Amino acid sequence: MGCGFESHRAYMGDAFVYAGLRTPFGRYAGALAGSRPDDLAAAVVRGVLGRAPRLDPGAVDDVILGCANGAGEDNRNVGRMAVLLAGLPVSVPGVTVNRLCGSSLQATMDASRMIETGDAHVVVAGGVESMTRAPWVLPKPGRGFPVGSETLVSTTLGWRLVNPRMPEEFTASLGECNEQLAHELGIGQARQDAFAVLSHQRAAQAWADGFYDDLVLPVGGLDRDEGIRPDADPETLAGLKPAFRADGTITAGNASPLNDGASALLVASADADLGLDPLARIAARGVAAREPQRFGIAPVEAADRALAAAGIAWSDVGAVELNEAFAVQSLACLDAWQVDPDLVNTRGGAIAIGHPLGASGARVVATLAKVLVERQERWGVAAICIGVGQGLAVVLENVA
Repeated sequence: MGCGFESHRAYMGDAFVYAGLRTPFGRYAGALAGSRPDDLAAAVVRGVLGRAPRLDPGAVDDVILGCANGAGEDNRNVGRMAVLLAGLPVSVPGVTVNRLCGSSLQATMDASRMIETGDAHVVVAGGVESMTRAPWVLPKPGRGFPVGSETLVSTTLGWRLVNPRMPEEFTASLGECNEQLAHELGIGQARQDAFAVLSHQRAAQAWADGFYDDLVLPVGGLDRDEGIRPDADPETLAGLKPAFRADGTITAGNASPLNDGASALLVASADADLGLDPLARIAARGVAAREPQRFGIAPVEAADRALAAAGIAWSDVGAVELNEAFAVQSLACLDAWQVDPDLVNTRGGAIAIGHPLGASGARVVATLAKVLVERQERWGVAAICIGVGQGLAVVLENVA
C-alpha cells in the first residue's frame, strides 16, 4: 500500500489531491448539448468544494480551469466565470489555462506548484469543454467592404485559421498524424480495435461496480457517461469505415469521440483544514514536446521525466491512467514504456468514457487516485497526449 499519511509535518510543502469530481461525459449533440460550458464548470467547482465539510469557500486561494477552446460561451476566462456562477465569494480568484487536451492536467500541475511554494493552501484545479457548443468563427476582413465570400470555421477540434508560414507536415489532422504513427510502428487495426473493445468493457464494468458513483456528479439529466458501449466487439469495429485514409486503420470505433463535460480536483496542502483526509500526493510532474505530427507518443518522455523526478522507475508503478485519444497512440506509449497492460486504464479510458478536451486531464488524475486506493498500490502515473506535439504526466503517491 502507499506510504500512509502518518504525519502532516512529514509532508509540509507537498501538494495533495483530496477529492475529485466530474460530470458525466456526454456525446456530441447528446444529453449535455443544452448545457453551457461555464455552467458545467460551475457545477463541478461547487460540487468538489462540497466534499470538504470544514472548508470555508472564501478560503480557496485560486481556481484554475483548463479549456482548449475559449472561443464561445467558455470565453472571458471561464475559470473566473465558474467561480461567480458557483456562488463562491467574489474574493475567490479564477484563471483559465490552455494546453489543449492537457489543459486540466496543466491546471493540476499549476495548482500543485502553488501549494509547494507556499503561494496557496487550497486550490481547485480542473477543466471544461463543450465540443457540441463550440462556435463557428469568421475571420475579420483585412480591408473594408470586401467583395468576396468568407467561410465559417468550426472550432470543435483541430487546426483552424492556420498561419501560412507553418510547415505543412505540422498541420496534418490529428487522425492523419496517428495514421502515420500506426504505419511507422506497425500497429494494425485489429490491435487497435481490441484495445478499444477493452476500454468499453472496463468502463461498463466500472459503472456496474459503482466505481464512478462518487466521482461523477449528475447534470443536465445525465447520470453516467453517454458513450460507453458494453456490447462493443472486434467484429463490429472491424467493419467500420476508416475515418482519415481510404486504406487507413483508424475508425470512429478506435478513437475517442467528441464530448461535453467538466472535471475538478481539490488540491491542498497537508495543513489545510478541510475535514477530510488526502487521497494522493502529487509527487512529480513531467512535460515533453516533439514534432507536432508525433504528438501521440509525446507522453512517453513526459512520463519518463516525471518518474525520474519522483525518484522511481516503471517497475515501482502499480497503476497508469493514460488518456486514450486514439488506440494507436495509447498502444505506442504502452509499448515504449513496456508497462503491463493490465495496470493501464483498468476502469476504462477515453475511447469509451469520452474526451472533452479541457476536462480529461483532471479526470485521469481523479480516477488514478481512486484506483491506487482501491488496488492498494503506492505509485501511479497519469499521462496525456496533446495536439501540436506535446505530452504531460503526473506521478501520484497513494497516502490514503
